[in-house]
Amino acid sequence: QLQLVESGGGLVQPGGSLRLSCTVSGFTMEYYAMGWFRQAPGKEREGVLCISESGETTNYLDSVKGRFSTSRDNAKNTVYLQMKNLKAEDTGTYYCAASGWPYCSTSVSAFGSWGQGTQVTVPS
Repeated sequence: QLQLVESGGGLVQPGGSLRLSCTVSGFTMEYYAMGWFRQAPGKEREGVLCISESGETTNYLDSVKGRFSTSRDNAKNTVYLQMKNLKAEDTGTYYCAASGWPYCSTSVSAFGSWGQGTQVTVPS
């Protein structure tokens, strides 16, 4: 059974850092792109970053450039989202998702499997 489980969320002060993890089971993520998305209260889900099968990253969100990065450890079937210099506007539920393709797509529909999300709260 395919399962994605995010962890590492929490409450962090502005300017702080967090590293989210997404561990995949029932699926070998080595050959597929993995994405990170987030949803703030009252807002639509938005793409944050994606990492392709080859390790190339795609940034979906200008506001996180230079602050967020993603990496993958295929041996651990885990993908990471490193977040630095966090701001109040980064508050939301963060989701990882597995694509059905090896490359990153701008279409959310390319990501067929999703985790349950982990909450990140940065107070203003």
